[in-house]
Parts: sequence; C-alpha cells; structure tokens
Amino acid sequence: MPVVMSRRRFITIAAAAVGLPLLLKAGSSQARPVRWEGTALGAPASIQLYHTDEAQARAAIAAGLDELKRLEAIFSVYRADSAIAALNRDSVLENAPADFIALLTHALSLARISDGIYDPTVQPLWQTYFRHFTAAHPDPSGPAPHDIAAALALVDWRAVEVDANRQRIAFTHPGMGLTLNSGAQGYITDRVTDVLRAHGFEHMLVDMGEPRALSTKPDGSAWRIGIANPADPNSTVATLEVVDQCVSTSGGYGTLFDPAGAFTHLIDTRTGRTAPALLGVSVIASTGTIADGLSAAMLMAPVESRLAILRAAGGTKAIYVTPEGVISTVVS
Repeated sequence: MPVVMSRRRFITIAAAAVGLPLLLKAGSSQARPVRWEGTALGAPASIQLYHTDEAQARAAIAAGLDELKRLEAIFSVYRADSAIAALNRDSVLENAPADFIALLTHALSLARISDGIYDPTVQPLWQTYFRHFTAAHPDPSGPAPHDIAAALALVDWRAVEVDANRQRIAFTHPGMGLTLNSGAQGYITDRVTDVLRAHGFEHMLVDMGEPRALSTKPDGSAWRIGIANPADPNSTVATLEVVDQCVSTSGGYGTLFDPAGAFTHLIDTRTGRTAPALLGVSVIASTGTIADGLSAAMLMAPVESRLAILRAAGGTKAIYVTPEGVISTVVS
C-alpha cells in the first residue's frame, strides 16, 4: 500500500508526540521493516526503515525523535515557549537558533522567487480567520473586509530582518507574525533523516509531515507515495514511485475553517482570500526543505508563473489534482 499524502492540520490540534511500538521480530538475518508513528508540529508523522539489528533500530529512532523534539521547540506555533512564538510576541529574537536562521533564510528566498506568493509573514491573516471562525456564532461569509485589510497591512516578507552573524531576527513593523508551518515539516524531515543516516540506515521513508524516501526498499523497488484525493484525504487519486526524493503536498482541504469548506488554511497574501478546498498540488524535490513551502507557493501561483517558480526554487515536478484526478503537471 502506498503512503497517502494528506497535509491534515486541524484547527484545534496541539503538537503532542506519541509513539507506537517498533515492529521488529528477532532471530532473522534479513532486513525487516521497522515503523514508528506519532505527530510532528501537530500533523501525523512516521518513520519506516529496514534493518537487522533491533537495538540499533531503537537507538536510531530514539535519536531521531530527540531531534524532532528539539526542532519543535524552535518552530512550533502551538507552543508558547517556542522560538517562533517568542519572535511573534516580542517582534525580535536574540540568540536565534541556527536552524531557525537557516530555514527562515530559505523561506525568505522562496518569497523573493515567488514575488511574495509564498510569504512566511502570513500569520496575521491566519489568526484573523482563526479568531473569526472560533468565535461564538461567526458570520459564515468570513471575516469583515476591514479586518482582512488590517491583517494584510502586516504581511510583508521584506520587513523581516535576519542577521546571521549576530544571531538576531526582527520585524521592522510592530504586530507582524511569522509562521514556518509550510516549510518546517520538510526541514524537520531532512534533519531526522540525517540522524538516521548517521546511525547507519540507508533504506527508509521519513515523514515528519512530508515523506522523504532514502534509497530504495531493500529489494530494490521504489517507495510508493499516494497523492490524496482533496474530497477524501484518506484515499488517493494518483500514486508516485519515489527514490531519493521528497514529496510535499499542499491543499486547502488540510484545514477547513468553516463547515461548508469555503475558507481554508492556505491564504493568498496578495488578496487575503483562501485557497479552494478541492485543489491540491504535490511537489517532488530532492529534499523536504525544498519541497515544503514550494508546494504552498505552487498552489497559489498563477499558471503562467508556475514553471519559473518551480525551476528557480529547485523543484523537480509539480502535480495538480482535484477529486477527479491529475489535472496538470509542471516539470522543471
């Protein structure tokens, strides 16, 4: 069965990691599957690898989960004590972690490449929708235009100052907010992958919200990753065979603010309107850091800009789907 890609963030979920037992039988010299399942940044996460040594497998996954925990303390917008929460609260972050600076620098580069179609300072808009639809008796037509306009005035990736030498990140306008949710899952996937590789693993599928396939399965076959049906994210509309690549999927269906599905968690920073619920895009790239974020940009990008953005950002392919199946493909 393929792994089903469905970025499913829920409006009330908190990032609480839970683990299932490793599936490994003793007494065989053949490589066998070892699997962990839990959450990363509030989304389903998993590790699947092959090895013959149970102790080594358990040690590697434990180290990978330590790395996940460390990075969640930087990037989780669900935690009041995270580094990103401190920046959003104080508009400045001194002694910023190197991982924060690295991912934010990448995100700002993607914002430049996409001419702001992808913008990590979208958080004020997201909060406007969140406050509106979690209030008692929200207007089903969405937030008031003046509230959207006020939030849009705070969205500007150019107003983020990053000083790597001083380890300092700051906003130039008070009231701004940052989210790296479209980016951090891919980055964490890469870092956890690095930890597992350092423990001697070669054949694995690491999914901290975005699945990355390392090498093949032990039998030489590719990993199979299903692209979710926007109307039913537990089913697939297409299946990819992947080796040494990451697949990141973005779609409005991941979080719906309203029961009718008219308002979703992906927001166009040019207009303040949200992405359609029944459209998704999966981006294939060499790493999770490249694929994640780029999938959100590709979803929002106009048709005439898609190829240029995909190429400039280092993506390999973008596959657009609706409930009816694949509707278009862009190849760099």
